[in-house]
Amino acid sequence: MSEKLTTNKGIPIANDQASMTTGENSSYTVLQDTQLIEKLAHFDRERIPERVVHAKGAGAHGVFEVTNDLSKYTRAKFLSEVGKKTEILVRFSTVGGEKGSADAKRDPRGTAFKFYTEEGNYDMVGNNIPIFFIRDAIKFPDFVHTQKRLSKNNLADADMFWDFLSLTPESLHQATFLFTDRCTPYSYRHMHCFSSHTYLWYNENEEYVWVKYHFKTKQGIKNLTNDEAITMCGVNPDHATEDLYLAIEDGNYPQWDVYVQIMTPEEALEYEFDPFDVTKVWYHEDYPLIPLGVITLNRNPQNYFNEIEQAAFAPSNFVPGIGSSPDRLLQGRLFAYEDTQRHRLGPNHHQIPVNRPKNAKIANYQRDGSMNMDESGVNDPNYYPNSFDDIKPDISFKPPAIEVQAVIDKHTRAIEDVDFIQVGEFWRRVLSDEDKQHLVYNLQQHLGNASQRIQLRQTALFYKAEPEYGIAVAKALGLDIKKVEELSKLSPEERAEATKA
Repeated sequence: MSEKLTTNKGIPIANDQASMTTGENSSYTVLQDTQLIEKLAHFDRERIPERVVHAKGAGAHGVFEVTNDLSKYTRAKFLSEVGKKTEILVRFSTVGGEKGSADAKRDPRGTAFKFYTEEGNYDMVGNNIPIFFIRDAIKFPDFVHTQKRLSKNNLADADMFWDFLSLTPESLHQATFLFTDRCTPYSYRHMHCFSSHTYLWYNENEEYVWVKYHFKTKQGIKNLTNDEAITMCGVNPDHATEDLYLAIEDGNYPQWDVYVQIMTPEEALEYEFDPFDVTKVWYHEDYPLIPLGVITLNRNPQNYFNEIEQAAFAPSNFVPGIGSSPDRLLQGRLFAYEDTQRHRLGPNHHQIPVNRPKNAKIANYQRDGSMNMDESGVNDPNYYPNSFDDIKPDISFKPPAIEVQAVIDKHTRAIEDVDFIQVGEFWRRVLSDEDKQHLVYNLQQHLGNASQRIQLRQTALFYKAEPEYGIAVAKALGLDIKKVEELSKLSPEERAEATKA
């Protein structure tokens, strides 16, 4: 008889695959989901003191300049006019490895941007891939655990990695991206970056649209093959860190063109895919890239620890004119990123110089806490409302009201055929013959280390997305193609049962 899954307090859990939300599809997550909060809060505190994810990285200072006026869509002042410049800090990173891991390891590359605007700091976090492995934040700790070390031997484990992915078919899209050469980039300068999540833009009339951000490298895409990456890990494990530093030192300032895709609320209701599902993209032919600006990195940090290691990014740091969407993964990240910074750097991490607003004044009644160095409020009242000062909210900054029809429950998102469509399109329309060969070879090198039952389960997902893709991987792994095809026709539950240990 199996044991019941419980919270840390021993309370039985009814559903560990869905957050409590206001609807069945992409929707808003409710704070009363104490299981989600416990799971994320505990996960945020698993590692001391390096970041739980994105531990190895490099960064630089620079400037963002607006090149196209899109102010009719957003009231954000730093986007208000062509030619306007905003100081920024950018950090690039690998995701799964420890602080001392090699830059060339196969992994998504994290991208974090801090805009020092006159209305406060705006943070955006994303990846060099436009999608993500999971679409509900409650799965995030489990997913990251599969990329860490196995408890019994402190080694990475292919079974652990592929067991989770093959039991979580929504991961198939990014798993495919992961094993292309895009996830062994030649350098941070030679890769595109994406917000991945959908965000809200709104103007002073409280009219709003949904947006995705794209950062296109001006240096051109350049990747390492799997074998080149393995060699680079041994020759120079800090090659990408060194490349970024030397380029800026030499005055070869890297640049990215910034674009957005824009979708109206009405279009979001009718789109063929859930527009807030982070495992999906918006097709460019449906929503073309609209130019917004350009980013230039032109200054290296003088003290890496102070300016990069202590830099704290959180997608919850919005400025007026920008907000969140009902993306389930984003909803959880709005809590988890800021919470992990409070754990890693302390409750006053915002007072560290690299995290302070440069062009906006802080005025609130938060006090004390570990490492508090702010003396501006020593003689002030520490409560609101009060009759001693004139600090008060300004209703003019209110974001638009968004109608929500809610049924609060643990809405489990079923895996559907639509979850495999974009993977097949990626194979057929995006990848060249050489890309496909590299993808299959890369999968052979990694998935080939997993147990055969897990290989069969995962390859069946490739087959379900595109038979040619599944057959190519099956042949590379020496699997029975007929068995792969049979497994592809089963439901996720039937497939798991048919391939269990």
